[in-house]
Amino acid sequence: MTNEIFLTKAEQLKPVLHHQAVLLAGNETPMKDGGECIFDFGRHCVGYLDIEFGTEGRHPDAPLLFSIQFAEIREELDYDPEEYHGWISRSWVQSETIHIDDLPCTCRLERRYAFRYVRIRILSVSNNYAVTIRSLKADTVSSADDSQLMPASLNEKDRKLDEVSVRTLHECMQEVFEDGPKRDRRLWLGDLRLEALTDYVTYRNYDLVKRCLYLFAGSTLEGGRLSNNIFLYPQPKCDDQTMFDYTLFFINTLWDYYCASRDEETLRELEPVCTRQALLLKTCFDENHLLDTEKAGNVFIDWNLRLDKQAAGQGVYIYGLSDLVKIRRQLGLPAEEFEREIQLKKQAVLRLYDESKGVFVSGPSRQVSYMSQIWIILAGAVSPRLGASVLEHIEKMPEAEGMVSPYAVHHYIQALIDTGQKEKAYEKMHAYWDGMIEKGADTFWELYDPKDPLASPYGGLIVHSFCHAWSCTPSYFLRTYFRNRES
Repeated sequence: MTNEIFLTKAEQLKPVLHHQAVLLAGNETPMKDGGECIFDFGRHCVGYLDIEFGTEGRHPDAPLLFSIQFAEIREELDYDPEEYHGWISRSWVQSETIHIDDLPCTCRLERRYAFRYVRIRILSVSNNYAVTIRSLKADTVSSADDSQLMPASLNEKDRKLDEVSVRTLHECMQEVFEDGPKRDRRLWLGDLRLEALTDYVTYRNYDLVKRCLYLFAGSTLEGGRLSNNIFLYPQPKCDDQTMFDYTLFFINTLWDYYCASRDEETLRELEPVCTRQALLLKTCFDENHLLDTEKAGNVFIDWNLRLDKQAAGQGVYIYGLSDLVKIRRQLGLPAEEFEREIQLKKQAVLRLYDESKGVFVSGPSRQVSYMSQIWIILAGAVSPRLGASVLEHIEKMPEAEGMVSPYAVHHYIQALIDTGQKEKAYEKMHAYWDGMIEKGADTFWELYDPKDPLASPYGGLIVHSFCHAWSCTPSYFLRTYFRNRES
């Protein structure tokens, strides 16, 4: 279903992209077949690459054939692109093989890349000449305007964490809030919610958030269900996939946007979209008001593939409806139906509490996981005291299913804060995200497991996203809860 009014508003909010050139000296060593060199731009870049080639020897009498590979982290270059056989398309691998007929010249690669490192390998030249690389220029692009970046009162320890977080957000701010500039390069609802929260305390680009909201509202599935992501070209179109939790996050994202911008016109215009999602998902519960995961379909929560999603999904539902009530109350609309629904779902989820273990369980196997405790806490279904207790108990349960993504850890940090454990939240935040910095990250990653730092859910490191939107939230935490903190 298409709402042209909403899509027109989204188009009118399309941002200007800011360009910045990053220059790098070349390698003047003449190269023949098999010669190669690796260049480090010193920081993560999103944009286009110009390579200035020179020659030595006789006049070039045959084309130059070379390959180029881009990498966000140095370890990617240890993998041969031809050896990738993961489950997502090999076309995401950032490598090219290129012919150049006339030398010397400047070769511009028209595709946009996400990279810090570049490897150029000479595949073939004639015997009459050799190739030199005189210079490289990255033409970087972002809709983030660094002149608008809000200052932050942070201590030295926190400034580095904030810097990498802001850089992560900056790289993902393109024509929309992308999930990652290397792969997918699309607008995803789960990522948008966290990017927007971080944007409100950094760049305050409210119009970009507003544009994304209208894009989701402007292209929906039959019946008005929101997709989990939006394609932009050749025209905006929703994907045919849905996620139970991502659908609900549209409600939270709209409410957060209103709280930051006080834009009541947009709140009023998009409220029916929120209410429609709540009514559609109300059917995903059993007679005991517990989430039926078969009816709910895809529930993401985290990249942990062993995770039972029932309890966490129930928490997300309550969390979404709680903000829907706020939206409707703000607009003077009745909200009693949704308040009753929240109470029924809270009462049901409390029955999942296992007193003998001191934690909530999930699903037929009565699985114990961090994400079940976290989302029940974030839903406001338990008191801060009980919430703190279950988080304390689960730390002593090595069999509990853990968290494998910064997306999941973000919600853990928020749950600690919501249960009055700010100091512990601060320590856990630094311990997790600093781990990536210690491994050389200058933007934060899609997935990071300290026990297996370079693990990827895609079957290959070479397609992994090492600059990912949902990882940018330390800036949100630092600037919201930990300002003016002594070292």
